[in-house]
Amino acid sequence: MRNEIKEYEAVALAAEKFVKSVAEGNSSYAKELFTDDAVLFGILDGTLEHGSIEQFYHNVDTVAAGENFKARIDVLAVEETVAVVRVLEEGWGGRIDFTDFLLLLKLGGEWKCVAKAYNQNSNTIKE
Repeated sequence: MRNEIKEYEAVALAAEKFVKSVAEGNSSYAKELFTDDAVLFGILDGTLEHGSIEQFYHNVDTVAAGENFKARIDVLAVEETVAVVRVLEEGWGGRIDFTDFLLLLKLGGEWKCVAKAYNQNSNTIKE
């Protein structure tokens, strides 16, 4: 069953914590969004990243997004207790464009991210 628009807005608001962390280079906002056991999957500059979300926190805290960083949040689906969000990132670290997919569950009345998978745009891969 499709949720009301207010639930889509709540999901987008939760995803803003992700974007704020990346933009500011401060994982503390993302730590409010992700569950402790959240997982990460993606390929960064040709190297597979997978496992704990801690790797994402490390990346955010050690690489500044840059002054030209831009992001867009698209809520793709909300179905009662599960949501899928796509985040487009441009210019992270001054050079990388990503498409992130966040999988959120409504836990205790709050939207929490349990998984992040991403694609690095091929034209931004550093060999």
